[in-house]
Amino acid sequence: MVEKVTSFQVAKLAGVSQSAVSRVFTPGASASPKTMQKVRSAAVELGYRPNILARSLITGKSRIIGLVVAYLDNYFYPIALEKLSNALQTVGYHVLVFMASNDSESTDHVIDGLLDYQVDGIIAASVSISSDLTARCELAGVPVVLFNRAQEFNDHSAVTSDNFEGGKTVSRFFLAAGHERIAYIGGWEGASTHRDREAGFCEGLKEGNKRLSAHALGDFSVERAKEAAREMFDKPNYPDAVFVVQDSMAFAVMDVLRYELGIKIPDEVSIVGYDDVPPASLAAYDLTTMRQRANMMVDETVSLLLDKIDNPSLFPKHIKIKSPLIIRSSAKIPKGWTS
Repeated sequence: MVEKVTSFQVAKLAGVSQSAVSRVFTPGASASPKTMQKVRSAAVELGYRPNILARSLITGKSRIIGLVVAYLDNYFYPIALEKLSNALQTVGYHVLVFMASNDSESTDHVIDGLLDYQVDGIIAASVSISSDLTARCELAGVPVVLFNRAQEFNDHSAVTSDNFEGGKTVSRFFLAAGHERIAYIGGWEGASTHRDREAGFCEGLKEGNKRLSAHALGDFSVERAKEAAREMFDKPNYPDAVFVVQDSMAFAVMDVLRYELGIKIPDEVSIVGYDDVPPASLAAYDLTTMRQRANMMVDETVSLLLDKIDNPSLFPKHIKIKSPLIIRSSAKIPKGWTS
C-alpha cells in the first residue's frame, strides 16, 4: 500500500515551513510568489494533494457553496449557473449543484441535505424556501441568497431583475405601437418572476386605459406554452400582441403561430419575451425581449453571499437590476420609440 504524502514532506522538499505549505493551499491566505512556486513544484514532484475535508474540520469552513436550481431547460439558467460557478471558484470556493422541483417541499428536502454537507452558503436559483427551513439555515449559520427569485418574507437576500418595471416597459411598448388586443402568457403562479412581470405589465396597460384581452399560464414549459398558444390564437379575433414571460416559451409560441396556425409575426401578432438568451438573436426568431443582465446578477449574488459569510449579522437585501428592452423584428416598433 502506497503511503499518503504529507504536508511535512512537501515542506521539507521545498525548504519551507509546514505552515507555509498550508498557506499556499488555503484560498485567500497570503504567500510570496517564490514560496508558492517552491511549494507547488514540490507538491507536483511528490504527488501531494491537500486534504480539504480535514482542513474543514479544523477551520469550520468547507469552502463549498450549494447551488439549487429547479430546471435547466430555460437557456438562462445553464448560462447563469456557469457564471456563478466560475465566479465562486475564482474566490476559492467549490460548488455543489442540486436539482429541486418548484414546490417548497422538494426544495426544503434538497437544501436540508445541503446543510448536511456543511456548506458555507447556499444560492437558490428559481426556487422558494419555506420559513421553517429558513430558520434552520439561520440556526446553522448558513447564509442563503435567492437568485432570480424573491419571497414575500425578507429573511434572505435576493437578486432579481426589476421584473415589475420590465413588465411595465413591455406594455408601454405595445401601447405605443397601437396594439388593441394585448395578451399575456405567464409561467408558474408560485414564481415571483411571473407575478412581478405580470403585475407590471397589467399596471402599464391600466395607465394606458387598457386591460388584458387574454391570459394563460405556460408553467415555464415549452409544451404548456404551445398548448396556451393554440388555445389563445386558434380562434377569430385573436390578440394582436402577446408578452410571453420567458424566452424559451416565446420561441414555442412563435413556432405554433407560424407553422401550425399560419399567423404572420409581427404583421398580425407582435411577440415580446423576457431573458434575451442566445437563441433570441438567431434569424429564426429575432425576438424582441427584455434582457436579464446575468453578469451583473451573478456579481451581486456572489458579493451578497460572501459578505454574509464574513459578517453573519448583516441584514438581508433585495437587489433589483434594470432590464433593457432589446428590439428585434418579432414585434412592431413604435415610431420614435425610446426605452
